[in-house]
Amino acid sequence: MFGTSVFSENQFIDTLNGIRLTVKREDAVHPQVSGNKFRKLQYNFLHLQEHSLGQVLTFGGAFSNHLAAVAAAGADYGIPTLGLVRGEEWQGKVSESPTLLFCRSKGMQLHFLTRAEYKEKRIPSVLKSSKQYVLPEGGTNALAVKGCTEILGPTEEAFDTICSCVGTGGTLAGLIEGSTAQQYILGFPALKHSDLETDIRQWISKENWELVRGYEFGGYAKASNELIGFMNTFYKKYGIPLDPIYTGKMLFGIFDLIKKEQWQWGTKVLIIHSGGLQGLAGFNQRNQQKGLPLLNYSSV
Repeated sequence: MFGTSVFSENQFIDTLNGIRLTVKREDAVHPQVSGNKFRKLQYNFLHLQEHSLGQVLTFGGAFSNHLAAVAAAGADYGIPTLGLVRGEEWQGKVSESPTLLFCRSKGMQLHFLTRAEYKEKRIPSVLKSSKQYVLPEGGTNALAVKGCTEILGPTEEAFDTICSCVGTGGTLAGLIEGSTAQQYILGFPALKHSDLETDIRQWISKENWELVRGYEFGGYAKASNELIGFMNTFYKKYGIPLDPIYTGKMLFGIFDLIKKEQWQWGTKVLIIHSGGLQGLAGFNQRNQQKGLPLLNYSSV
């Protein structure tokens, strides 16, 4: 699955107020391990193979892109996976999460932690093993950052500004390290995290970057009717599906800044589509239950 170089299409979408926008379709690099998850897991799974480690243990919520990607990668490699899920209430509600059902279909063993246990990333002693490889929540480590440096290559040198959404910061760190001296990297955080800059700096040696805050829409996994409307309109016009946790917020922010004439960076902009689309069914399912607007391009 991971042994060869991977390239994703750069899709031009529009020119707005003189700003030329292109989307790098990282969401299409693999049918189940898409976008930044493919990049983050690539060298981690090669490490697992080389060292004959027997199991991958990792963490995530009931709709986690990371859990789904690890489960799929583990199935492809024949390496057992164990997911520690946030919220013991999900023990009896797995059928309500398309993500958890997918993880089980790929052979991932699921163990449910209380929120206090999860916050401490406490691994129950009965689950610990000497042949276990622990991946952090979100998958960011040195090997993940190395993988994300490969998102940018010679084809991308024509762009002066690179935009990415930010969760744990690993993808942005890889983009910073993989960028040229002439490029500037913008990160759009998906959640309010005061220590995010510090977290990113541990992985990088360059200063050609900044975070653009103010487009978190209330925090992680939260989305307003305005955001959903924007995403539906974006898909209708450009044919590119976005997710409401990461890429939707970033694209909303980019379009909003350009519309308000507050864009202060380059004119040749590459927007990294980091995937995350596996969670759309779960998002629509929850919104339907609450009587909230749905994303038109995903079935419940």
